[in-house]
Amino acid sequence: MKDVGGTEPAFGQSDLHIHTRASDGLMDVDELLAHVEQNTNLDVIAVTDHNVLDASLRARDLALERHLRCEVITGMEVTTADGHMLALFIEQPVASFRPASETVAAVHAKGGMCIAAHPLSWLSNSLTERVLGELLDAPEPAGRIDGIETLNNTLPGRVGRERCREIARARALPETGGSDAHFLIAVGSGRTEFPGRTAADLRRSIVEKTCRPALHREVSLADIGLRRLWALVYYKVVTGKKAPLPLRAMLRNVWPRGPKA
Repeated sequence: MKDVGGTEPAFGQSDLHIHTRASDGLMDVDELLAHVEQNTNLDVIAVTDHNVLDASLRARDLALERHLRCEVITGMEVTTADGHMLALFIEQPVASFRPASETVAAVHAKGGMCIAAHPLSWLSNSLTERVLGELLDAPEPAGRIDGIETLNNTLPGRVGRERCREIARARALPETGGSDAHFLIAVGSGRTEFPGRTAADLRRSIVEKTCRPALHREVSLADIGLRRLWALVYYKVVTGKKAPLPLRAMLRNVWPRGPKA
């Protein structure tokens, strides 16, 4: 069934926060592109794996090579010393684990845009309100973030959502939305709507503050299912090396190839 939604025809549809197997997502680039093309009405997506850019570049190149309807923005979700940020429209990776202010400046130096990802969430590695304020008040424009993700359609992303909106509107910040999808079923569930249809239109809408976050549909734990949830935990623990060595070794012995998503 086509995911046509009920949004205004004049507004393009984008999902600016998607993960693949290049980090902790459970879909490869080919699966993602086929799903977006066949099952959604998205005009633009951003592939934003944690601290790596390779899959994003490959997705962009394949979309162009295959003349797909949906454009791909290159980007990554950068782990800074202060929390996660989305680096969009970049052609080269940005160093991780640096102070947030340095990361923003580095993204801008590469011609990109920097969006605060799921800020204020204590359930994920997120910018605090203090750090967010420092980035908004940076003395030089190069050190200021370009927008704030006020709609992140994950459980951790829902924490602090209302306060994020208050800050964004009080400071007249562009607001974006994304699914933060790690599963195909979640792609496009959280969106950024914008005047136009192209990636260039989207970038201009962020600059002009004409974009808007949109919840396209809720994705529940029941929708995701236990197998997908276990697969995500497995890859975060084993592939992502976020557990002690004995536990990683045990899981590899029990399930060496990991569960299917």
